[in-house]
This record gives sequence, structure tokens and C-alpha cells, in this order.
Amino acid sequence: MVYLNTPISREDISLLKVGEIVSISGQILCGRDAVLPKIVKLYEEGKLNNNDISLEGMVIFHTAVSPAGIGPTSSNKLEIEGSIPKLSEAGVRIHLGKGALSSHTITALKDNCSAYAVIPPVTALLERKTAERKVLAFPELGMEALYMINVEDVQVIIAAVNGNSIYG
Repeated sequence: MVYLNTPISREDISLLKVGEIVSISGQILCGRDAVLPKIVKLYEEGKLNNNDISLEGMVIFHTAVSPAGIGPTSSNKLEIEGSIPKLSEAGVRIHLGKGALSSHTITALKDNCSAYAVIPPVTALLERKTAERKVLAFPELGMEALYMINVEDVQVIIAAVNGNSIYG
């Protein structure tokens, strides 16, 4: 098993292999359909720093954060998968969710030294491993706002990295 703490380096990503189990600890971002395109827009407009958002070395978990807990949503939804190339360019090192990604997105991950990892829908387990949650941006979106959570030893499976994918 590989143990990573955020922020994650480009070198960390270059050493990962498809199918490898990785334990992630530290701060990770949470967002899905409603907020990820807004974060991409802030990046494209050069306004991330104006909103105290740093993406370099981060993990973005494709999820909403609700009182019931957190669990992965499908990463291949148009708004989510469409955000992956730009967010990787902006410094996100691991995108975490579920579902297959297109070959175009896998290429964008490789080009930006980022990875995609999957996690089963284990909301209760993830809730126990989450120490803190805080809204970072777009609070009007409620549970679909951009959140920062602190996690300890969340285990994921690398599904796409360095141009390779478990999806073919």
C-alpha cells in the first residue's frame, strides 16, 4: 500500500500504478456537478486566489457533503468529467469518485501529472474517517458547495494514471 498526505506532489503521482491501493490523509476538497464548473471558471479567470482556493497538490472528491455523510458520485457525469482536465492543469493531483472515464480524460490526466482513483460507496466508513468539514466557496449551493474536509487513512484504488487505465 502507498501512503500519501496532501498536498500530493507530481513525483508521488509519477510513481503510482493502476490497481494500486493508496491511503490518503490530510485536507481534500469535495465538490460535484454544481460547483466544479464554477471552480474551473474561477481558474480560467485567474480568480482562485481571490477566493482563497489553492488546488496545487490537492485531491478533489466527487461528492456532496451532507449531514448523512459523504459518498462518491459518478465521475463520468458531463459537468464532473468535463472539469477534470482544467482542474488537473490547475494542480489537482487526484480526482476521486466512481465510474469509467473517457480516453480523452485519461490523456488529460497524464498530460497534467494527475490521477483518477475510485472508492466504493461506503458513506458510513468515510464519515468515521472525516475529522473536519468547512465550506470554502459557493455556500449558497448547500451540500454541493466546495468543501474542505480533513481525512485520515481513506483507502482508494488508482483507476487511471500515467496514461494507463483499468477501463481499457
